[in-house]
Amino acid sequence: MKNSSRKAAYLGLLTSFAMVLAYIELLIPPILGGFPGLKLGLPNVIIIYILYRIGFATAFCVSIIRVLTVGILFGNVVTLAYSLTGAIISILAMYCLKKIDIFSCVGVSVTGSVLHNLAQIFVAMLLMKTTAISYYMIVLTFSGTIFGILIGILASLLIKRF
Repeated sequence: MKNSSRKAAYLGLLTSFAMVLAYIELLIPPILGGFPGLKLGLPNVIIIYILYRIGFATAFCVSIIRVLTVGILFGNVVTLAYSLTGAIISILAMYCLKKIDIFSCVGVSVTGSVLHNLAQIFVAMLLMKTTAISYYMIVLTFSGTIFGILIGILASLLIKRF
């Protein structure tokens, strides 16, 4: 029982930390002013850490709980749809790449970041019933690569240290 209580407390802390990072990210002014929706993906440091240290099922659950909680507290139904779709696609892709074990933590992070962004564009095209915003995939692929590298490096350092 002590072990399961300890694990629950640990996962609660990690989930809370991911939520705090998501909130901090909301406070950061838009990066590259003219491009809405560009975010660093800070909570993914925690998700990647969990994926590598604990496992897929736990990382998936923490990711979904974080997205739902942050979406309910600070977003709306539309942002929740974007975030939830992006999170599910991202964590599934990161798990697959981690499982085949040919990419580093940084490669896994970049893939998760880029696919998260592309999934959000796909949802936007469905909700808005237009493909006109597909041009934005170029911006989000570039930013997802850059931010994915940064988050992957941070997650890699966290995994090595703890």
